Amino acid sequence: MADILWTPWRLDFILGAKKPGCVLCDKVHQGPESDAENLVLYRGQHCFVILNLYPYSTGHLMVLPYLHTSDFVSLNPDTLAELSDLTRRSVALVKQTHRPDGLNLGMNLGKVAGAGIDDHLHMHVVPRWNGDNNFMPVLGQTRLMPETLDQTYAKLKVSLKDFFEAPAGGWRD
Repeated sequence: MADILWTPWRLDFILGAKKPGCVLCDKVHQGPESDAENLVLYRGQHCFVILNLYPYSTGHLMVLPYLHTSDFVSLNPDTLAELSDLTRRSVALVKQTHRPDGLNLGMNLGKVAGAGIDDHLHMHVVPRWNGDNNFMPVLGQTRLMPETLDQTYAKLKVSLKDFFEAPAGGWRD
């Protein structure tokens, strides 16, 4: 029997009114002075890391290129390399700060594949714990989040330098 990840709380996001343009581009283009407000954790040369505003679990973040594109195949080698490296660093960061039992990594390319924002590709880093998908989200349509997005942002930001400011390959998780 296949596992099912139910996310009824995302219906507000899916069916809610959409602002014109790309919400992900808007957040990063507001500039570094708005990073805490916009939950932007890190800015690289080609990609950035941001907390998911509608997380599946505490610590759910996304890695994405500055380039507004939905075409993974067309990413240039430098952007693709940085996307991969920042994903690797994000996994190590989340493992240290939140101590999950496991993680889900993935991209949903296109609406039919489950992308809520299908015009700007992004890699999800989703921490998971044994028993984290109990009856509350499935039956009660209620998430049990042990900390606010601001608390998660602060926790990740404190440890960020250990994983994002070290030279590539210069640390171990």
